[in-house]
Amino acid sequence: MALAQLIDGRLIAARLRKELSEKVEKIKKRGRAPSLAVILAGEDPSSMIYVRNKEKYSKEVGIEASLYRLPVQTGERALLDLIGELNESPDVDGILVQLPLPPHINAQKIIEKIDPRKDVDGLTPWNQGCLMGRREGMVPCTPLGCMELIKSTGVSLEGKTAVVVGRSLLVGSPMAQLLLKENCTVIQAHSKTKDLFSYTRQADILVVAAGRPGLVSGEGVKEGAIVIDVGINRREDGHLCGDVVFEEALQKAAFITPVPGGVGPMTIAMLLRNTVKASAFFLPQSSDLIKLEEES
Repeated sequence: MALAQLIDGRLIAARLRKELSEKVEKIKKRGRAPSLAVILAGEDPSSMIYVRNKEKYSKEVGIEASLYRLPVQTGERALLDLIGELNESPDVDGILVQLPLPPHINAQKIIEKIDPRKDVDGLTPWNQGCLMGRREGMVPCTPLGCMELIKSTGVSLEGKTAVVVGRSLLVGSPMAQLLLKENCTVIQAHSKTKDLFSYTRQADILVVAAGRPGLVSGEGVKEGAIVIDVGINRREDGHLCGDVVFEEALQKAAFITPVPGGVGPMTIAMLLRNTVKASAFFLPQSSDLIKLEEES
């Protein structure tokens, strides 16, 4: 069998950003550019890199991004008050709290404070409920990006067996819901699953989001599968790797995402898309959301 075809997340994300920039221009003609407020508490190195990238690509598509950088000792009350102010601000469309937060802050309490209409990370209970109930709402960015990558292969998803390894509220669980929406038969595995490969070998679509480097080897991949590797892990030599043993899976899959360059760029692209979507909630007429979708 030939080597798997790489799913280039950088290329697809660049195309999506171009489409978004055109949509942002149309929104500007109706008033102002979409705006995103990013809150960073502390100085986690990875978080700082993510935030810089979010600011960079927001500027590229014409979104106004404001960074609220708080010291690590910031109290929970102060953070809740800031979110309350951003919720009320007519100049803020999207709010993103960069995770992880310092350990003395209850992250769930912070997330629940965000106005669901401005919740561009899709993590509030309201938006999680909308996803479960298949109603319109904000969907977490990484699963959205994964779906775009899967659909880019051109493979029909209906009736396919999909296995999601991971059950977090950020990736695994919403990913399973999105695949169900596409009429896949979904199996959700996790850290307590026994004989993991007996499930992953059934997968026409395999999404691995466990945060464990090399968790799935070639032995756990079905011939001809679509493999989406969400994991980003740093080896001792400083190089990044995924949750899938790439070199082995490459020999068996039909399509596979690299790490880096696969899911990562798509997460930011979906954040920008959610911000544009959030801005439509605050246009003068709600029908403008439909008009923007039709014009795109």
